[in-house]
Amino acid sequence: MRVTVLDHPLVAHKLTVLRDKNTTSPVFRLLVEELVTLLAYEATRGVRVEPVEIDTPVTRTTGVGLSKPRPLVVPILRAGLGMLEGMTRLVPTAEVGFLGMARNEDTLDIITYAERLPDDLTGRQVFVLDPMLATGGTLREAIKFLYRRGAEQITCVCLLAAPEGLAALEEELGDSEVNIVLAARDERLDENAYIVPGLGDAGDRLYGVVD
Repeated sequence: MRVTVLDHPLVAHKLTVLRDKNTTSPVFRLLVEELVTLLAYEATRGVRVEPVEIDTPVTRTTGVGLSKPRPLVVPILRAGLGMLEGMTRLVPTAEVGFLGMARNEDTLDIITYAERLPDDLTGRQVFVLDPMLATGGTLREAIKFLYRRGAEQITCVCLLAAPEGLAALEEELGDSEVNIVLAARDERLDENAYIVPGLGDAGDRLYGVVD
């Protein structure tokens, strides 16, 4: 498992505004999209390409295009949906699947409640979108699910991660070919398994609280 934390002033600036409790949902959503596009630039560094012959206005030349099968982007519902636009803005030809996973707030167990993915992911590069890597449980189960379907390489794009969650993933996944791309590695988890200093509940801040 390889962890990359982006060191860039624009990433730090946008993340600071996201952390601010006074940032409104519309601004929060916009900044998440912008931040994810910056993260996606790093996350897709290893995306597979192949030679492509094209005609320029001057001559014929060889460029590159994304190889087939196309990359698959998988947001974890619901908060991961807020990251989808930022990712597909950079890779518009990627295919999109969905995986619904939630943490039981009492037991902290991960429940899979929905999925919309190809049955066979053999040879696929998969990009998982989940804003918060807290305990690591959601990403761990998502990664296992995708590997069972045959995924070849998995890259997880997250806004924040807690050291406890990263350690849990490292212990569980070992030498698996998993990349984690982050905007920041935060201090710790609190007694409720929330990231500190964090930015609160990403889903609620993206879409509001549903009563």
